[in-house]
Amino acid sequence: MNLPRTPSFRLDGRRALVAGGACGIGLGCAVALAEYGAEVWIAARNMNRNKKAAAALCAEGWVAHPLALDISDVSATRQAVANHGPFDIVLNSAGIARHTPVTETTEEDFDTVTGINAKGAYFLSQAVAKALIDAGKPGSIIQVSSQMAHVGGQERAVYCGTKHAVEGYTKAMAIEWGRYGIRINTICPTFVKTALTEQTFKRPDLVAWVEDKIKLGRIGEVEDIMGAALFLASDASALITGTSILVDGGWTAD
Repeated sequence: MNLPRTPSFRLDGRRALVAGGACGIGLGCAVALAEYGAEVWIAARNMNRNKKAAAALCAEGWVAHPLALDISDVSATRQAVANHGPFDIVLNSAGIARHTPVTETTEEDFDTVTGINAKGAYFLSQAVAKALIDAGKPGSIIQVSSQMAHVGGQERAVYCGTKHAVEGYTKAMAIEWGRYGIRINTICPTFVKTALTEQTFKRPDLVAWVEDKIKLGRIGEVEDIMGAALFLASDASALITGTSILVDGGWTAD
């Protein structure tokens, strides 16, 4: 009997760009990709943090490089991909949140959050896919979205809107790029303990709301996201595109 074999999770010989990779979920995903053999570029606006993160990965015996990148700057994003790509794997964890009641949302906050979470993510995907198509290479693009891309949340209308947008154009991009062997998917975490969520956990009312909604009864950790990132980057997910992996502790099960 010829038994099937599990596809490899190894990423040896592949080049990965992790936007927002200097801290939080992005750093965790950079570690996961590097640990399994990828050559990783850690990209964010703060070059000092990029260098520290890359050095920490290299100290483990992995291969990592720092790269200054602000994905809200479309021209700079295109140039960075042109200079350093094509990348076999791109994971975008760059994002921002400015939570207010809808009646208090400012135009500046709306534009800033949308410019990074929706516009920046869109044009990063575009630049990466164009480089892969020109090189005749397949690839995997992974957007770190949110459970809020599938539900609504108090004081989070703009943030929810940007993440819903990411889910929508991920599906459309998957349709267009499938013929080239380029896959694009999202990871949708629940609340995870990072600098981005620090203020949320200082409010007892919001902590109570979060704990009530997460069916597994605990707040997420960065490590909870790393396996999903590795899976979507590797050949183990070779037939998966245009969809999302919800790492939400059951939040959206209702």
